[in-house]
Amino acid sequence: MPEGSTPWPQEFVDRYWAAGHWRGNTLDNLLRDWALQYGPRTALVHGDTRLTYAHLNRRVDRMAAGFRLRGLRPGQRAVVQLPNVPEFVVTVFALMRAGLVPALCPVTYRAPEVSHLVRVTQAVAYVGPATYQGFDHIAMAADISAQGPFLRRVFPLEAPGTSSPYGGFTTDPSGCHYFPLGSVDSPPDRALAQRADQVAFLLPSDGPAGAPRLIPRTHDDYAYQARAAAELVSLTEDDVYLAALPAASNFAFGCPGIVGTLSVGGAVVLVEDAGAAACREAVGRAQVTLTSVEPGVIRRWLDALPAAGAGPGTLRLVQVGGASAPLDRATAGRVGPELGCRLQQVHGTVEGVLTLTRPADPDERVLGSQGRPLSPDDEIALVGADGREVPEGETGELLARGPYVPRGSYRAPGHDAHSFTADGYLRTGVLARRTPAGDLVVTGRVGDQGRRTAGVQDGPPAS
Repeated sequence: MPEGSTPWPQEFVDRYWAAGHWRGNTLDNLLRDWALQYGPRTALVHGDTRLTYAHLNRRVDRMAAGFRLRGLRPGQRAVVQLPNVPEFVVTVFALMRAGLVPALCPVTYRAPEVSHLVRVTQAVAYVGPATYQGFDHIAMAADISAQGPFLRRVFPLEAPGTSSPYGGFTTDPSGCHYFPLGSVDSPPDRALAQRADQVAFLLPSDGPAGAPRLIPRTHDDYAYQARAAAELVSLTEDDVYLAALPAASNFAFGCPGIVGTLSVGGAVVLVEDAGAAACREAVGRAQVTLTSVEPGVIRRWLDALPAAGAGPGTLRLVQVGGASAPLDRATAGRVGPELGCRLQQVHGTVEGVLTLTRPADPDERVLGSQGRPLSPDDEIALVGADGREVPEGETGELLARGPYVPRGSYRAPGHDAHSFTADGYLRTGVLARRTPAGDLVVTGRVGDQGRRTAGVQDGPPAS
């Protein structure tokens, strides 16, 4: 694994391989397989735009070659800050196919967060919209480039507006080159040999203000997470997944999300507005069967229903949860009757274990808990302040390790020293209790979790 990432100990590597969790295939190579298997089927939908699996794979192939033509090299990092548009999926897979490591970046991040990601990853490239919702992303990238030695390639999603002095095929005084993302297109060359135990991409997590941490996800561990989550909810090629949350989030990207849906030949509908009206229209138009949202979003959807009429008719499952506070029971009880579908509660952080209720669980378990760990090889413990496991029914901090729980943050040894036990368990900072049936009920977060990590400024030395 690259410098700054922590590998799993060999005994755990052997265990996860023997169990069939890890299978040695990279995500971009899996996309090749999916294109061969599902070629003419619809892979991505955005408004009136539809991409088949074959078309998606061809675009990834040509963009990967285009990135190499523009000077990007295997092993380098690139920050990807795009909204929920097809180019997000194409770009992330193309960078992986070109051998780079994309750092996924929420479109809401501004200069303090983006510049921190560039510095920590030593990113040589930035992919983002020219302007989005009134913010000039290219001007931000130009400023970041001028302040440091790393960022030297910027790929705007569309031609910048008049407010941005750089765009098209230009070079600024700091030596940063600008290429429209649509121009990143070249005949595919020979496939690059890559290992599935290498970091596929980096996901942002919580951190001090202006300094989000990054979590490295390998091809092996993320392919397993998305596949296992898809199997748990019985995804098939007839399913249509609505990506209402940001595509750069773990929940929307792979729980099962975008990657899990593509793995079974289903269709992914990308929307840039998570509001009730926009999502209701998308559900009806594309016959959406599955989506994942946070508790605040589902409350707004439910509150909007009286004005909009009956709930969407094609939905069979709505996942609600994420890293935020869990769904309250009163709202949970409204989902099934008002949306006409099954509720699945989900809890998990970018760096931690996923717990989920099962579609066949009795209503009481679905309404009142966050379920059980995704994998049979997830190991969890609930411990008190003294580090000892608490009795059943009592609240403790959730510790976890498993086949998709990374063993460290990216280039953050100071944080990791406090956040992992000597035997590799992640201290999630989540407070939970276990029910007699074995479900976890999330009750809050460890009060001093933020203070433990506050002020830690990890990353490579300036050069």
